[in-house]
Amino acid sequence: MAVVTISREYGSVGSEVARNVAELLGYHLIDKSTIGRILAGYGLIDFDSTYEVEAGIWSAFDSKLRTIVSMLERLSYAVARHGHSVLLGRGAYATLGGMEGVLNVRIRAPCEWRVSRIMEERGFSDRSLAESAVREGDKVRSSFLSSVYGIRWDSMEKFDLVIDTSKIGPALAASWIVAAASALPEPRAEGAKLGEADSVIDEAVATELGCKG
Repeated sequence: MAVVTISREYGSVGSEVARNVAELLGYHLIDKSTIGRILAGYGLIDFDSTYEVEAGIWSAFDSKLRTIVSMLERLSYAVARHGHSVLLGRGAYATLGGMEGVLNVRIRAPCEWRVSRIMEERGFSDRSLAESAVREGDKVRSSFLSSVYGIRWDSMEKFDLVIDTSKIGPALAASWIVAAASALPEPRAEGAKLGEADSVIDEAVATELGCKG
């Protein structure tokens, strides 16, 4: 019942790696769309815009954001209890770090490589536009982790595996992650520490993933 969390730097093809890993393992891919649909059932219909656009107000950490963080953590625990999932982004490694049966992965690449890739992907002719996109993408992640968990975005100490996709392509990166996840021991019932049972969100996750019952 392994779970893989994948944290990625903006423009590092982390999403592609996550999709490859989920396909190779036959796991569910839990990305922002999946999370958004689940949280919409709790009335958080603007979750994605709040997380992505309002990064500058994480330092204020008002009641709305506290609710979002609480729900993200509940959802991460529910995914861990469900198992057989790849959980992409949203600080999941900070919540599930140290748990048995969870592999925490960071996908990274040098800034210049990521800028060049964004230019090619989006057809930017002005390099400064791509540089701005990369800076803003990293800022969203950095401000969230720093404000909510007190974690430095550039710290690698909480990850089990760190892969530089400027040197290791998405296919090879995915195969490494699959090998590592497949080698994880099954969590012991007494040591899993997957959070207290939460039947409501557990059922919401199972239903979204088509595993109800």
